[in-house]
Amino acid sequence: MDTTVKTQDSSNPEVTDAQDSEGLQPFLHDAVVTLHAPSFVISRPDGGLGSGADGFFHGDRRALARLAVTVEGVPLAPVAGGFRGAGHADFQAVLRGLGETTPDPAVVLYRRRAVRAGQWEENLEIVNSGIRRVALRLTVAAGTDLAPMEDVKSGRRRPPVPATAAGPGELAWQQDTFGVRLAADPAPAALDAAAGRLSYDVQLDPGASWTALLRVTAAHADGDQFPGAGPGTAPWRTPALHSADRRLDRWLRQSVADLDGLRLTDPRSAEAPAGPEHRADQFLAAGAPWFLTLFGRDALWAARMLLPLGTDLAAGTLRTLARRQGTTTDPDTDEQPGRILHEVRRGTQNFTDAFALPPVYYGTVDATPLWVTLLHDAWRWGLDPAEVEPLLPHAEAALAWMRDQAAADGDGFLKYVDRTGRGLANQGWKDSGDSIRHQDGRLADPPIALCEVQAYAHEAARGGAALLRAFGRPGADAWEDWAHRLAGRFRERFWVEDAHGPYPAVALDRDGRPVDAVTSAFGHLLGTGLLNDEESATLAARLTRGDLDSGHGLRTLSGEAVGFNPYGYHIGSIWPHDTAIAVHGLVRAGFPDAAAPLAAGLLEAADAFGGRLPELYAGHGGAPGAHPAPYPASCRPQAWAAASAVLVLRAALGLDADVPAGTVTLAPGFARRYGPLTVTGLQVAGARMDVEVAADGTVSATPPAGTTLVSG
Repeated sequence: MDTTVKTQDSSNPEVTDAQDSEGLQPFLHDAVVTLHAPSFVISRPDGGLGSGADGFFHGDRRALARLAVTVEGVPLAPVAGGFRGAGHADFQAVLRGLGETTPDPAVVLYRRRAVRAGQWEENLEIVNSGIRRVALRLTVAAGTDLAPMEDVKSGRRRPPVPATAAGPGELAWQQDTFGVRLAADPAPAALDAAAGRLSYDVQLDPGASWTALLRVTAAHADGDQFPGAGPGTAPWRTPALHSADRRLDRWLRQSVADLDGLRLTDPRSAEAPAGPEHRADQFLAAGAPWFLTLFGRDALWAARMLLPLGTDLAAGTLRTLARRQGTTTDPDTDEQPGRILHEVRRGTQNFTDAFALPPVYYGTVDATPLWVTLLHDAWRWGLDPAEVEPLLPHAEAALAWMRDQAAADGDGFLKYVDRTGRGLANQGWKDSGDSIRHQDGRLADPPIALCEVQAYAHEAARGGAALLRAFGRPGADAWEDWAHRLAGRFRERFWVEDAHGPYPAVALDRDGRPVDAVTSAFGHLLGTGLLNDEESATLAARLTRGDLDSGHGLRTLSGEAVGFNPYGYHIGSIWPHDTAIAVHGLVRAGFPDAAAPLAAGLLEAADAFGGRLPELYAGHGGAPGAHPAPYPASCRPQAWAAASAVLVLRAALGLDADVPAGTVTLAPGFARRYGPLTVTGLQVAGARMDVEVAADGTVSATPPAGTTLVSG
């Protein structure tokens, strides 16, 4: 929003050019995002909307692109602003010179923002704290292009859609089946629909204030693809953390608030038998702004990270994806029997002539084993067997997809290739086209077998075997044997060596040759059972070297590699979830001392970003400055980045649960760094569990009934 007496087009040209460059993905690093999925608002730090990706979005459409507040003849000077929780933000601007009798500001504009599903409210309040009566004309100018998300993300401009007057103080925009309304209360003194302007004449005595409420609503005529979840219905217990390091407390608090705002529901779950306890299944959208929808991999990882808060989110995520599990072979969507999808959108995303994704796209190699592992882990954390058992046929189908996919060309490794010619070239979590490369910078030729995917498959096979055995279904021994043989093949084919010693290649390429780049993928192998003790120790040492550990988290590609770029999406940047997985993996593998500095780096980064870690940030490390540099187009908030706070806390506590075996394990390693520490509101088997770690490392906790506390 333009907050000076000038018009929007006369703002800083350098900033405007950077935000509005045609054909370039807009930058978001200085944006304020408020959200309640499937809706969110992106604004400038002063609260203004008017350039780049700014706007009010709902269901992958931009409902409003511009909302400028100006005061005729009076410049506005922003003095404060930022998000509060997930769905609220506050901004203040001084009306320079108005009513002033001393150098002190006298008249201030306060803006209080609240976002709910399908609705954005902006409360405007002008307060006269001076000693003079003031008069002013305030104008709100609104406009939109109703652009689909892929156009916004690609930097493509669309012509403005004209507004119509919808009543006193109301503007409306309509295109296809998508409609938007802006209503002002009280009604303005003047309304110009053609210009999208509402104007107020305001007079204020000393000490008086004036308020107006702007309410913007947006809706698809056929309803939301994934409706938002109602307030107070989070499928987890909200924890409270009190530690000696307030940064950790703030990080967890903000992360859980953001996760609350990212909740979506599956409308297909309404088809389930109704009952007093029935609620729509919930899952976490991947992130705002680009990925506020169902992504298989992201939803699974986030739900897995949040298991210490309860199993309901895991159950909802598992069922939502199971309903859409592949049943046929479709080359256009990459669907295969048993396969778990990559993402779901309202329509085809046409990014370029060579890159387009169908509404339901299955191009992911890792979501399927991750689905099986989440089911297994949720069962261990206490998911009711009555909820687990109906999902076992889906687990068997997923395991069969793993086996059949790995056997496709005889080498026994899970791999991928984009058969559509228009989909994702890389189908692991590092899915940018240049992410999988050799140490000398050459890109790997597909089909590609990623190292971490073999670890996921190994863990899924063993977890699947445990489920099959516990529920009296056949095949457990065969899957344990399959996992054992996969580990042997991995040991023979993936390990390479450089001047610093042996390590697993990031992948095997089309010809079965190791793709020898050194990457953060090492962290995903630890604790999965794929490695022996010696191999785990080797990787624990390798992860702590300065070429990977930047001091603010793990670089996705070694700083010593050809092609390393600290701003590269997957070739040098830092992803919080990636580092958190390594922290947890190191603890699982028995190396908490190696995990501690990585956790400390994430905490330092979280503090620098106000407790809201972005999807990724630049991989410079601490050399250029004390704070990490943002990746300008990163999602923020993002589900697995926010969920990382819970996973790091779990790793610090050495917390694990095996409800079927009747045990809860607490083995604090680096938690004492933050002690004394008390966390209340954890959940195991549906029961609350509180944990206290004294300054000397002494642990106290009361495990849920029917379980025994095991101290590490």
